[in-house]
Amino acid sequence: MAKQETKTKHFLRKLFSSYRMVIINEETFEEKSQLRISRFSVFFGGFLFLVLFCTGFFMMISYTSLKEYIPGYDSSELRQKAIQNLFTTDSLITLYNQNIQYLNSVRAVISEDISFQDEELSNDQLLNSLEQNTNFVSPILEDSLLRAFVANEDKYNPNNNSGSLELNALLLPPAKGPISQAFNKEEAHYAVDIVLGENTPIKAIADGTVIFAEWTVQTGFVIILEHPSGFLSVYKHNSALSKSQGDSVIGGEVIASAGNTGEYSTGFHLHFELWMDGYPLNPSNFFNFSD
Repeated sequence: MAKQETKTKHFLRKLFSSYRMVIINEETFEEKSQLRISRFSVFFGGFLFLVLFCTGFFMMISYTSLKEYIPGYDSSELRQKAIQNLFTTDSLITLYNQNIQYLNSVRAVISEDISFQDEELSNDQLLNSLEQNTNFVSPILEDSLLRAFVANEDKYNPNNNSGSLELNALLLPPAKGPISQAFNKEEAHYAVDIVLGENTPIKAIADGTVIFAEWTVQTGFVIILEHPSGFLSVYKHNSALSKSQGDSVIGGEVIASAGNTGEYSTGFHLHFELWMDGYPLNPSNFFNFSD
């Protein structure tokens, strides 16, 4: 115990013992300066310098742009951009899925390859959808005259220059004539075939946009319209098309001529389909095709 105390006192004495550090000229041995130090002052000074150096280094990194060069560090600006990119990516994914669903619906319309999950949409459901997207007006003289004009199946487009004239959804059938083959879901015939004379004008059933207007091997010249109410109308086996993809059309406007084109055609007729949300509707529930 006494030896331990002696060692402790000896250590403390050495720690606090003063030493004189003298700086002299090597050639003249002239004393330039001197400094009294101890081991404790050296340790304390070194510790204080280390603390100040670490503090200054930390402040410099934390409050300057140097922190962005540290691997793995993400600044607030980068985090904000990352969050913004995350929302943008989520929106793009949602839009992509919607476009894929839409393209699949159009592909199903063209190929007629569908699988039924729900029952066929009813007449009331379609009419309710149309009421939500279309403002119906009461019949006027110009409208009655136009109906008679189109019913005469003139080969020219109806005159719609009157500002008070407004054609509404499902105003007119695409053409009139006897039905050679009716809609039959069991036989995968999702259309009505209307017997027509060669080059009979085919008219748009409602305002819409042409989303497909091409030749196909099986069904000849095909034109598909997308209407504001969300449904699609399809016209197949035409001899010629009057509209191109991307064109806007109005109800009653001539969009094609009846023909006998495509491998599946058995005579001059119109193969007319009506689709809603990727599922076929029976056109006979909404149109009177008889003359």
